[in-house]
Amino acid sequence: MSGAAAVTGLGLVTPAGIGVAESWAGICSGRATAQVDPRLAPSPVRLACRVPGFDPERALGAERAHRTARFGQFALVAVAEALTDAGLDPAQWDGSRVGMVLGNSMGGLDACVLAQEAMRDGGARAVSPLLLPHYLSNMATGQTAIAHRITGPCLVVSTACASGATAIGTALDMLRARRCDIVIAGGTEAPLTPVVATGFAQLGALSRADDPKRASRPFDSRRDGFVLAEGAGIVILEREDHARARGAHIHARVAGRGETADAHHPVAPHPDGTGLERAVRDALADAGLSPSDVDHVNAHATGTPRGDAAEASVLARVFPHRPPVTSVKGVTGHSLGAAGAIETVCAVLSIAHRTIPGTANLHTPDPAHDLHLVPSTLRRPVRAVLTHSVGFGGQNAALVVTAP
Repeated sequence: MSGAAAVTGLGLVTPAGIGVAESWAGICSGRATAQVDPRLAPSPVRLACRVPGFDPERALGAERAHRTARFGQFALVAVAEALTDAGLDPAQWDGSRVGMVLGNSMGGLDACVLAQEAMRDGGARAVSPLLLPHYLSNMATGQTAIAHRITGPCLVVSTACASGATAIGTALDMLRARRCDIVIAGGTEAPLTPVVATGFAQLGALSRADDPKRASRPFDSRRDGFVLAEGAGIVILEREDHARARGAHIHARVAGRGETADAHHPVAPHPDGTGLERAVRDALADAGLSPSDVDHVNAHATGTPRGDAAEASVLARVFPHRPPVTSVKGVTGHSLGAAGAIETVCAVLSIAHRTIPGTANLHTPDPAHDLHLVPSTLRRPVRAVLTHSVGFGGQNAALVVTAP
């Protein structure tokens, strides 16, 4: 093992709730968050999982909220919670030894759409000077760095729906290289616009279920696509010697990472999952673990027919001891570039709370999937979790999270 990173802080903004406690309770409850969303009109599919009751002005203040797009607002709120959880005060740290890596796939696309409409109706003068600060995908890190005096490396990685997991793996490497003492890592996404929903609908990727609460059905035999979602997940990672020197509470460790590309198809997964399998095995080797050491798999599993099938075949090959497999997307929907980060936080919480959340809407498991699928929450000790993500372009990212 090349060295693990200590997880000392957690932050979540999800459709299950704002904050770690509320989100985790919602995820463990198994209550799906999907609803018909009129704001997605005229998209042919209008199901979505929105963050409930999000008030950016109350959370961030009017000026910062105004200057930051929704995906950046989610990141700022989740980072603030994670810093508090870690017991870190940015006023006291050496910002040059603090870095940040966030995953994102869409940036502030909503701002770009609004600007295009404004320009069409009112000409150039109608376009806000905040268009680019809202639209550019690096602005989530830029605004967070400004807010918290972070002057080390601040990066955005974009590997589609694997972005959040890729970001955390990149942060692990930064700590191993001793470029930083602390790295804020995770993912954020705010894709709920008519044009994005239409794009996914045209690909046949979205669920068209009649009942929104049963629409997101990972690994279920009746799954027909995912439900588009938004949110952010953040972990504070530290070199373990740094965390121990300041007396920090260590929730868990990020112990291994693996990334690969399928080189197969722009939007379809490799049917055999060979790229994902290599990423998973690389992450285990990097962590110094064998497959039999894994107690739980937090799967990507979005609820698409081909994606879940390819993923299930990989997990069956890699884990012959059949650890419990779950997907939180039955509750939260699929938040694209934020998903892998949200699920990494869930992996940490599974270890901390000795709890494996169930997969909502898993009523009739696909008989082709030779897995130990978990339809409802399990209480048991968890020492090591594999969490992995898959993205368009054939992107695969896997992380191993272990107990402290």
